[in-house]
Amino acid sequence: MRKKIKEAIIVEGRDDTTAIGKAVDAVTIETHGFGMPDHIWPVIDKAYKEKGIIVFTDPDYAGEKIRRKIVERYPECKQAFLPKGKALKKGNIGVENAKPEDIIEALENAHCTKTEQVDLYTKEDLFQYGLVGTETAKEKREKLGNLLSIGYGNSKTFLKKLNQFQIPREEFLEKLKEI
Repeated sequence: MRKKIKEAIIVEGRDDTTAIGKAVDAVTIETHGFGMPDHIWPVIDKAYKEKGIIVFTDPDYAGEKIRRKIVERYPECKQAFLPKGKALKKGNIGVENAKPEDIIEALENAHCTKTEQVDLYTKEDLFQYGLVGTETAKEKREKLGNLLSIGYGNSKTFLKKLNQFQIPREEFLEKLKEI
């Protein structure tokens, strides 16, 4: 029996809905890409208020832009992230390319943005752990972001995500050892 997700999952298109449907039992709302039609916002408003939402966009530039737009409007939504490697098929990056088990894992690891943010991490932490200022920093952030299920980000965005999702220091250090 497939796992049921109570929140509505916000995706980019119908192929994403199809892929989600193969993995879990859930309602999806399609943004139809970055140029979201105005009639989609009331649908997302209703889902956000009644059942909550999980933003699950593609791990590419357009997907991140859509994610930011939605998270800005719905700050307490959950966010699911899929590593690029698990969303890639014949040069195409998208949730629709992911295996059902990878979709399930991403949804199970969805993080909620904390509105009362406490800065657990600083720029100094990123320097100390080689996540900025080294030749391998970008690669390390990408690997660590995937292990923490927060996605990739440049140094500023990565620091924001660590604090926004309030990743526990123990989990951060444990995953850092894995890379």
